[in-house]
Amino acid sequence: MISRILSAAITGIDGYLLEIEVDIANGLPQISIVGLPDATVKEAKDRVLSAIKNSDFKFPVKKITINLAPASTKKQGSAYDLPIALGILAANGQLSQQALNEFIVLGELSLDGTAKPINGILSMILGVRHLGYKILVPVENAEEAAVVSNAPVFPINSLSKAVSFLNREIKINAKQANPNDLLKENSNYEMDFSDVKSQRFAKRAMQVAVSGNHNILLIGPPGSGKTMLARRIPTIIPKISLEEALETTKLYSISGLMTKHQALITKRPFRSPHHTTSNIALIGGGSNPKPGEVSFAHNGVLFLDELPEFSRNVLESLRQPLEDGFVTICRAAGTLSFPSRFMLVCAMNPCPCGFYTHPHKECRCSPYKIEQYRAKISGPLLDRIDIHIEIPPINYKELTTEIKEETSTEIRKKINLARNIQQERFKKSKIFANAYMSPKQIKKYCQLDNQSNQLLKMAINELGLSARAYNKILKISRTIADLENKQDITVEHISEAIQYRSLDRNIMQ
Repeated sequence: MISRILSAAITGIDGYLLEIEVDIANGLPQISIVGLPDATVKEAKDRVLSAIKNSDFKFPVKKITINLAPASTKKQGSAYDLPIALGILAANGQLSQQALNEFIVLGELSLDGTAKPINGILSMILGVRHLGYKILVPVENAEEAAVVSNAPVFPINSLSKAVSFLNREIKINAKQANPNDLLKENSNYEMDFSDVKSQRFAKRAMQVAVSGNHNILLIGPPGSGKTMLARRIPTIIPKISLEEALETTKLYSISGLMTKHQALITKRPFRSPHHTTSNIALIGGGSNPKPGEVSFAHNGVLFLDELPEFSRNVLESLRQPLEDGFVTICRAAGTLSFPSRFMLVCAMNPCPCGFYTHPHKECRCSPYKIEQYRAKISGPLLDRIDIHIEIPPINYKELTTEIKEETSTEIRKKINLARNIQQERFKKSKIFANAYMSPKQIKKYCQLDNQSNQLLKMAINELGLSARAYNKILKISRTIADLENKQDITVEHISEAIQYRSLDRNIMQ
């Protein structure tokens, strides 16, 4: 007898429909799983056998063949334990096949028949929700699964409960979740920009960077507040939208980074990998390709502290994600793409000892060591960083001042207004911020008057700025004008933008 049950699988971060066929025939007792299963899927037969017996169901002592269709794609993970077990019971006449036809089933089983949570549940359901099936999942996955609209989710905690529910012996209410309510929760931060004393120029640069989603590099001696400023960026970034939250949650879900009972990523990610991070950890990959830190920072911030301490190969691997907004990983088994649209924030000392630009402490580094230290950051990578500024050390008077600093809430209001202007400007495009403008869009939205043109010409020719800085200055100027709600870019905006690129000449060359 043959039974059929629907499930779901993942390729990359996208889910697709999977059909599981179970055939029970006379012959020597054995279980055979076909359809390109990996080792975890093959081991399902032992988990399923024990789960069925320990749940007081009859296990058929016959030849059992299980096919995972489409057979041409590799199947990974433990998500098929529950549907395989239900398929065996249906083929053996202990479960109604008609009831199974209404559901997509996902879940791992323990040896005693308890349903255990799986990774990637959101990606799977997002990939099949348009088909109109009901969803049966373990209790611990129910909140995450219920975030998807148009897909009724029924939570079960064991194989026996699943059989009783499908045979209509018990009633289980569908899990309800409002993703918009979830986004309103957990929106508070312990840190605030008002914690940072003085550093008004750096705070202004941060405000400009976040408003246009520009990448930024902070250069300064130890203790000047670089890391403190960077870690407060999430408090001023516009709140994550539902579409962004779903896309980000998919990445965390397939990687097993969701905490228990966490249904949705409700804050923009802030990832800060250590400088010993490898290429694969940062970009993604492996024999079974998984996302890396650049993808976990998608729709958020990637903070690289002590930038020159990272391996040069690791830093150079950032160039393509920064340019394209996604990572493409090629392996013999196929090619996968993971999204990686993030704001890059970097911090570094001006030299190995850290005191090259310090007004009161003497630098102990030789010119050769300083040159080697800075050479770790290549021109092409620096070219992709819009803003780089020097952070001076804070003196005692600034540290103990009682002057009230601007709060993160006040800064975020200004940034939201600037972002709204940009979203309206680019509503017919695929971009959402000034940092991603194409040359054609720069020409359209960054027109300058004669005075501004003359100032920019002077900056290029006399201050020693490179030609690559030209478009960056125009983009930053557009963002500054948006912050001030100005339609036209003025000479003041150009002047401020030039300050954020002057380190091309002063520090990095």
